[in-house]
Amino acid sequence: MLVLVGILALSLNLRGPLSAYPPLLGDVRESLGLAAGTAGAVQTGAILAMAVGSLVGARVGAALGSTRALGASVGLVALGSGVRGIPATVPLALGTIMIGLGIGISGVLLTSVVKDRLADRAAAVSGAYVVAMMVGSTVVSAAAVPLAVGLGGWSFSLAVWAVPALVAVAVWSVIMRGGPAAPAQVPTRLPWRDRFARLASTYQAGVSLTVYGSLTWIAPTYVDRGWSAASAGLLIAVWSIAQLPAALVMPWLAERTGRVRPWALVVVACTALGVLGMIVWPEPPLVGPWGWVFLIGFACGAGFPLNLGVIAWRAPDPQAAAATSGMALGVGYTVAGLGPLLMGVLVDLTHGYGAALCVLLGAAGLQLVATLGLGDVRRPNPVSAGSPGR
Repeated sequence: MLVLVGILALSLNLRGPLSAYPPLLGDVRESLGLAAGTAGAVQTGAILAMAVGSLVGARVGAALGSTRALGASVGLVALGSGVRGIPATVPLALGTIMIGLGIGISGVLLTSVVKDRLADRAAAVSGAYVVAMMVGSTVVSAAAVPLAVGLGGWSFSLAVWAVPALVAVAVWSVIMRGGPAAPAQVPTRLPWRDRFARLASTYQAGVSLTVYGSLTWIAPTYVDRGWSAASAGLLIAVWSIAQLPAALVMPWLAERTGRVRPWALVVVACTALGVLGMIVWPEPPLVGPWGWVFLIGFACGAGFPLNLGVIAWRAPDPQAAAATSGMALGVGYTVAGLGPLLMGVLVDLTHGYGAALCVLLGAAGLQLVATLGLGDVRRPNPVSAGSPGR
């Protein structure tokens, strides 16, 4: 139970500190005199730092032990948030990169800890911490501007999110004191030659591209069709809300049935149908685009925990789980950093959004190929999977 509390406390910090920046972007640019490209590059740098953190996370976990490394990684998030409290360009960029690195390392090691301590409920726990991430992100993005007004500036609004990160550090400090010392382990290499790891990475690339591509371009698509910015923002709210039940229900169904492929195919179908709807029939009478956006959001919410659940089930031990998830998340975050940029280039070249949205169909295609390649993965016996009773 304490490990589960620690996972949820940490998960609240895995998107929130980065979600505080976009609502304050205008204030940051005005205060520091930044061009739009420079201000945007700060967030892109965070996503690429998440990719780097994911790729090195298994080695960090092998060197320090998963629990110690998790405490250190969320400590890095807290430190980066504090550094962003200095209202200058260099601390803003440096602190954001530190947060990205901490988030990337944490995401990898969470899979290892779930495999080691909670293997018999891997997908459900993965869904729970994805929901915690979403809740943290929603609360932080909603509170960013009011906090800037109340605390006297954007830098204070960014720095205050060091507090929940420090709370997570405190919880993991208790876990480290209460558990046995982790045995020394040989650093784990990323399994680039392993077929399962490549398929998991392909699936994660599709999920990440769908998440960040739709987050970036759904609202502009409808603003271009004459919607107000406020109304288009409500579409993103629906997109976010749809992820919450998906992140809980779909992993639970996979765990309940012991089958992954049917539910992964549902995710692919939701993405494809929602994106095709936006392209072919963007505003159906009476219902408008809300159904399309809900389907895409549902797919975004379900894809991530399903993939991490499969990795936790299939990996032979916690170190292999960390290495495989590190490779998958590293590939996914790299695609997430570059995919929205490609979509923007297509918007500029075609003077429309249809070609850009087709990139999301390509993301669904990646998930489909990976799902068919992975097969109908059945849940292993919890004891043989590396549960605490092993």
